[in-house]
Amino acid sequence: MIKKILRILAMRYGLFPNLFRKFCKPNGYEYADFLKLHGNFYSIGEKCSIIIETNFTDPSYVRIGNNVHFSSCALIGHDGSIAMLNEAFNTKLDSVGKIDIKDNVFIGYQAVILPGVTIGPNSIVAAGAVVTKDVKEGEIVAGVPAHCIGLVDELVDKLQSKTERLPWYNIIQQRQGSYDPEIEPLLVKLRKDYFYNNSDKIN
Repeated sequence: MIKKILRILAMRYGLFPNLFRKFCKPNGYEYADFLKLHGNFYSIGEKCSIIIETNFTDPSYVRIGNNVHFSSCALIGHDGSIAMLNEAFNTKLDSVGKIDIKDNVFIGYQAVILPGVTIGPNSIVAAGAVVTKDVKEGEIVAGVPAHCIGLVDELVDKLQSKTERLPWYNIIQQRQGSYDPEIEPLLVKLRKDYFYNNSDKIN
């Protein structure tokens, strides 16, 4: 009952966000909806997933398109050295920038997106990447600093071929979305048996 009240107060009025995160443990889609309403972003599109560990230092400068999915990553909209530089050099500097994420983007675990970056549509930022410049449409970027290591359409073709050879391919075809709690236990069992009891694994 308390969780239900907290969820209503948070989603409807933006109240008690810390308690909402701690006790209601919203999934990525619910938390994205919460941030869309109360997160002070420039804008957030539809069908986005943002887990609560994602760090946005300056959401006012962040625009997020449709079908954008975040792992535990950081989007930094300002240069943190400015306060030190202003004091050390008796200046009044400013260094902030937008982060513009187009449609159909995935940002991986512990990736860092720096200010002034646009991430093009249909792209992937790999885990641990530090993105210092724009990502072109359809690119997969990785590394420090991030650079293109492949193309998303080629990855889709490769994964499609691999998926079709999996023993549980027919089950995947029946799954609703990317996660279906009703069939997940069966999938986990089949995967474990395959990973640890099958010497002819698909790579």
